[in-house]
Amino acid sequence: MSKRKVLIVEDDQAIAELERDFLEVHGYEVTLRADGRKALEEALEEEYDLIILDVMLPGMDGFDLLRRIRETKFIPVLMVSARKEDIDKIRGLGLGADDYVTKPFSPTELVARVKAHLERYDRLTGVAAGTGHLHAQKSRELNIRELTIQIDARRVTLRGAEVTMTAKEFDLLLFLAENPDRVYSKEALLDRVWGIDNYGDTATVTVHVGKIRDKIQKDPSGHQFIETVWGAGYRFKV
Repeated sequence: MSKRKVLIVEDDQAIAELERDFLEVHGYEVTLRADGRKALEEALEEEYDLIILDVMLPGMDGFDLLRRIRETKFIPVLMVSARKEDIDKIRGLGLGADDYVTKPFSPTELVARVKAHLERYDRLTGVAAGTGHLHAQKSRELNIRELTIQIDARRVTLRGAEVTMTAKEFDLLLFLAENPDRVYSKEALLDRVWGIDNYGDTATVTVHVGKIRDKIQKDPSGHQFIETVWGAGYRFKV
């Protein structure tokens, strides 16, 4: 089995090399890039299984880099930053990051997050290692009003038009749609969808729900698929 390929975009050489060394010890193939624009070329031209992305970079900052990557790539992206403000975390998650880690962090924690995100991505997508592309397969479907969720193909359509979603947005929508009319707290969703206890916070859930709503609930007068139950959590309405 080929090694999983990880791209680290980090301009602090000491941190980048430390991350690389720990990941290589655990069997990953790692490429380092320090410049944002060069990293973008690398991310778009080569096939990686996961990207670790610093926020403050020369050439192009991590947020702009993530935005460009998400136009075509839906592999896991972990953002790391010394900036601990909630607004930065919300911005990163809102742009499609799967995780946001603040410095300083332990290298073993980073390895654990990488492993958890890759395992979950593989389990839910059926992606071939090192390709980032879905296998063609017959799709099971959920049809709720004008919304169609193709489970195996991991596609979402609304009134016949395809809705582009990140891996975690799809996972969250599918979980709620498969469990309609039940209220789930943010903590429960973090556990059931992300499946990495102590490696996230509830802001992650809030941001992802907001992004899903932006994509499938654009019309305020239309059907509201995901309802907020104040003080309790979220509920999928059929």
